[in-house]
Amino acid sequence: MPDAALIAGVVGVLVGAALTLAFVFARRIALASRDLGSDEERATYRTLHVAAQAAAALRGGRDEPDEQRAARHLRTLLAAHAVALVGPDDEVALDGLVDGLEGSARRIAARVRQTGRRQVFPRDRTDTGAVGAPIVVDGVVWGVVVAFAPAVRAPLVRATGEVAQWCAAQLALGELDASRTALAEAQLRSLRAQISPHFIYNALTAIAAFISTDPVRARELVLEFADFTRYSFRRHGEFTTLAEELRSIHSYLELERARHGERLTVRLRISPETLATVIPFLSVQPLVENAVRHGLEPGERGGLITIASADDGTHTEITVEDDGVGMDPEVLRELLTGSEPTAHVGLRNVDTRLRQLYGSAGGLVVETNRGVGTMVRMRVPKSQPLHEI
Repeated sequence: MPDAALIAGVVGVLVGAALTLAFVFARRIALASRDLGSDEERATYRTLHVAAQAAAALRGGRDEPDEQRAARHLRTLLAAHAVALVGPDDEVALDGLVDGLEGSARRIAARVRQTGRRQVFPRDRTDTGAVGAPIVVDGVVWGVVVAFAPAVRAPLVRATGEVAQWCAAQLALGELDASRTALAEAQLRSLRAQISPHFIYNALTAIAAFISTDPVRARELVLEFADFTRYSFRRHGEFTTLAEELRSIHSYLELERARHGERLTVRLRISPETLATVIPFLSVQPLVENAVRHGLEPGERGGLITIASADDGTHTEITVEDDGVGMDPEVLRELLTGSEPTAHVGLRNVDTRLRQLYGSAGGLVVETNRGVGTMVRMRVPKSQPLHEI
């Protein structure tokens, strides 16, 4: 039998080890809790988190806010027993202790709309008081926030007014986002409308010419034409990948080669790691079309177009270069900055969209002069917000 003293010693060691591990574990929990910040910091974080959720619900703008979800988050922000969000059509979104409060919310909203000012209502026969504050967007009362509580005190009155102003700001920002989206869609429609009827006519004429002499080639060109038009007129997404854009450019150039033959030479210098780069839809293709139409077609000998992409760490740099007729730099400056109609509408459109997306430094860089060709360079950040492709 083992000695009793030896057993006691082993047990003592094990107990000591267990206590040590428990101490270390408890200390780690305490440190982790400290890392989360003080009670005030955690409360601030929770408030900001709830505000972000309410903002997302309101960011549809005045036409498409998620009022019910917004009311739920606003009640959390105000710590009220119930919150109503009364919209412009007098529809009521309620959250909290809502029994019998819908009618009260409408009456309070009507009073607030009439005065255009915050209104306080003492407790009624249901022992519920309320404060209503107008949501004013562009000088017009869009809706009303109504907070219900057993006792309406000064902090709730002030907070409801602040929340109403905050809601107005979120609705305005939502409309701004919507207007930017509408502008981007209008710019794309404009660019699509500029796809030259002359190009379409010439492409179909070239296809027709091959039907009797080379039916296989004619069929290939019909498929290229279908791919080109399908991509150019697709209805979803303001963004694409460089790989997708290059596929469409390939179709476009195949149709142009059918017309120009050996007068048109194309060279690709594409770094494989750049193919997945997210770029604005129809941003490289118009540059290639511009090189063909305004760089090479006016010259008798045709020429070479070089399409290149490179990864420079933070950005993907894309260049389209031709050795065609070029243009006067002053004319180039006027067509990019002016408002007069121009044959280079694709170049101006792409430059404008890039600047809207990436700032004034994100526009096209164009190097050109008469008789020496043109190089157009664009730089797209590799790290971008999620975009619909």
